[in-house]
Amino acid sequence: MMLEFTKMHGLGNDFMVIDAVTQEVQLSDRQIERLGDRHFGIGFDQLLIVEPPTRPDVDFRYRIFNNDGTEVEQCGNGARCFARFVRDKGLTHKSVIPVETAGGLIELQITPDGQVRVDMGRPQFVPERIPFDAPQAELLYQVELSGLDQSVQLSALSMGNPHAVLLVEDLDHAPVLSWGPLLESHSRFPARVNVGFLQVLSRQQMRLRVFERGVGETLACGSGACAAMVAAHRQGLIEDSVSCILPGGTLEIEWDGRTNVFMTGPAQRVFDGRIHLQD
Repeated sequence: MMLEFTKMHGLGNDFMVIDAVTQEVQLSDRQIERLGDRHFGIGFDQLLIVEPPTRPDVDFRYRIFNNDGTEVEQCGNGARCFARFVRDKGLTHKSVIPVETAGGLIELQITPDGQVRVDMGRPQFVPERIPFDAPQAELLYQVELSGLDQSVQLSALSMGNPHAVLLVEDLDHAPVLSWGPLLESHSRFPARVNVGFLQVLSRQQMRLRVFERGVGETLACGSGACAAMVAAHRQGLIEDSVSCILPGGTLEIEWDGRTNVFMTGPAQRVFDGRIHLQD
């Protein structure tokens, strides 16, 4: 089977995007793993699949798979690439595009300067909706790190997918690669979790590194940037609009503390291609 695809990235968070509206696509977990391999396949952080909608109030269904074959609920950088892809491929001519995901409905808006603004929805703090093992919602939680005989303080919330956010004083020396895997698969996060390490620079600016569930540390994470902004905002550390500096570039995040979170940033096409799928 010959499969057409587009390689894209949002601040270095890279994607293979497949149009399943005009071509038939059936992929196994093993095929996704092979496609995601950076030595033997295309290579990507996530695979994005554009599908016809299953409900009348949206234009598309948007599915997201990590490069280990697992399906996830949400990806902010992927959402921006999704919007550019459906416009560039002529699948829609709209500037505002409602989309369904496994994590709920989102709205994508292509701005006049080519940026993409994403309505990421409302953050969820109720533990069972994250999901997170806790008797009740708290601003901050203490979580034991297995094997290290110590605990960390973190925020836990959902932006359509689960996030843990830790405040650090020096992001360059934060234990992303050691604590990230321990928290990602921690027993208190039954669906695993994306782990953000956040340094607040000022009330309008912050830095972030993310150890992403099923992927590892990435150059950028859109939903992670939203979760980090929400966590810092709830602690009174930042204003309603901030610049989030990630290793791959900067995103603009807005939240008033009550309603939906908005994220604005770029999306870039790298190349188009065709690949023969093996069973």
